[in-house]
Amino acid sequence: MWFTYSLLTMFAWGIDSLFQKLGSDPRDKQSHWKVTMYVGFAFGIHAVCYMLYKGISYDPINMIKYLPVSLCYIVSMTLSYVGLRYLELSVLNPIANSSGAVTAVLCVIFLDQKMSAIQIAAVVMICVGIAALSFLENQHDKELRAREGTVVDSKYVYSALALMFPLMYLILDGVGSFADAFYLNKVLSEADALLSYEFTFLLVAIGSFIWVKFIRKSKFVFADDKWKAGAAVLETAGQFFYVFAMAENAVVAAPMIAAYCVVALVLSPWVIKERLSLKQYIAIAFVVVGIVILGIE
Repeated sequence: MWFTYSLLTMFAWGIDSLFQKLGSDPRDKQSHWKVTMYVGFAFGIHAVCYMLYKGISYDPINMIKYLPVSLCYIVSMTLSYVGLRYLELSVLNPIANSSGAVTAVLCVIFLDQKMSAIQIAAVVMICVGIAALSFLENQHDKELRAREGTVVDSKYVYSALALMFPLMYLILDGVGSFADAFYLNKVLSEADALLSYEFTFLLVAIGSFIWVKFIRKSKFVFADDKWKAGAAVLETAGQFFYVFAMAENAVVAAPMIAAYCVVALVLSPWVIKERLSLKQYIAIAFVVVGIVILGIE
């Protein structure tokens, strides 16, 4: 079932990326906190409903046990939201989407998880496809700016400080996924891990709401935030399936799930009217073939 869970996670997070792009507003300086808030509240609602539906007796001490993993995910996600204010998406994506490969390497080294030669080849194909897509997207953006005579905003400077945001995401998300593989096999059940993460994120969401509403005094207009709210629902759905995928086969599931950017690219011509080049379709085919190989294997 890990393959099915990975596919569901990949599709949920891929569409989530599109929703976030549709809902992004560079003029809103509190945008990243609002995204964090919506995600946290969606997580909290899901956690309560899931706990009641399953009749789970949850021990809050598990939030403390799982806190190292929760913090890795929450901080990495918030940093990625902030990073979009200083780096173009086509620069941030190739770094951030490498976290699955980091997780796979850590699982092989420290958890003694194994991959067959065919699985290794498939994972390499997925990683190469993701890297190629990111490179091509960057080239496409440069060509588009050249044709339109657009000058990159000064805030999008490829400085060492700006690059720290996706690099920190890469490290924290990769380590968090690796820690998840350990926790889900040694410390907590899938349900306890899921609830611990979602309740922790809910507390962060409450803090974000207080910061945005009462300290920064930013207005909330749901008509303007509907895409952020939709993204939060999809993020929650993806997280639900992600936990079970990682519990069963983290070493292969992690790099496969990192290919969620492919889903966003494939759907972008219909959702946000972006055209893809032949080279991008070839790179997407690489990733898809890799995923099919994993499914067959």
